[in-house]
Amino acid sequence: MLHEAKHIRQVEGEPPRRWFADKYFDLIVWFEKDGSVWGFQLCYDRESKPRALTWTKKNGYKHAGIDDGEGSGGTFKGSPVLVEDGLFDAGHIGKRLAAVSADLPPEIKSFVLEKVNQFKL
Repeated sequence: MLHEAKHIRQVEGEPPRRWFADKYFDLIVWFEKDGSVWGFQLCYDRESKPRALTWTKKNGYKHAGIDDGEGSGGTFKGSPVLVEDGLFDAGHIGKRLAAVSADLPPEIKSFVLEKVNQFKL
């Protein structure tokens, strides 16, 4: 089940956010001043091949892989960054997300699931 992280850092100049996670997903949700959802980032398959689906009111959808920043040849680890990645399996990820989202606030759950299921490349 997705559980909310407490005491997450808010980034100055960005909309306020909430963070939910389990072993497979990270879900970060940003909010407008009126409390409506401004956007979200759903990171998934964290242990195997991490990827992220991002949706914002400003930019719409973006799907990307996550380069963990691991250097090769004795270099230092860098910061994780989003990189171009292949297809997003909305059906599979939507079903898996629905199965673990019972504890999400209903308005967040319905909004994110709707956007995930509407995704088209």
